[in-house]
Amino acid sequence: MKDVDRGSLAVSAVLASVAGFVDAIGFLDTGGLFVSFMSGNSTQAAVEVFGPGAWVAVASAGIIAAFVLGVALGGIASTVMRRPRPWIVGGAAVVVGATAILALGGSATLWRAGLLAAAMGAVNTLFLADGRARVAITYSTGTLVSLGLALAALLTGGSRTAWRRPLLLWGSLLAGAVIGAVAHRAGSPLALALAAAP
Repeated sequence: MKDVDRGSLAVSAVLASVAGFVDAIGFLDTGGLFVSFMSGNSTQAAVEVFGPGAWVAVASAGIIAAFVLGVALGGIASTVMRRPRPWIVGGAAVVVGATAILALGGSATLWRAGLLAAAMGAVNTLFLADGRARVAITYSTGTLVSLGLALAALLTGGSRTAWRRPLLLWGSLLAGAVIGAVAHRAGSPLALALAAAP
């Protein structure tokens, strides 16, 4: 993350807030599944696989598969396109907007969650280097690890400012989730339409 310029960091922060916003809506719509936080879905699937909520495990696995598909599609776009970022962000916005229309029409919640997960997966491919995401937009655990390591560096005589970037990304995701939860009160179609707006 430290080799990302300020402009790209600002874009990352905005997209992290959108990811938090969308994740809150997905979480509320599905009753506890995530569309951008796949660690949570993985744990949810594992604890439910042999329990009374086996359907939750299947739903979690489907959302995870959709997220991975979105990452793969974003990775392909990054490989074959000359300027992939506008297409990836635009494509994700179109998918989120289409999901708002589907929500308005009352389509199945899990299909909408899968589409949202694919869109959130794709935005994680905006800053790739050597086959890895330099900035994982929706990966808050990794961001918090970076924050903890930066604080350790600060306390042991290392960088005095490295903690700012991971704190910005995590704070953006958190703020977006709070705003998304509030926006969800107006209904998923409107909240998702807001998330898709440029």
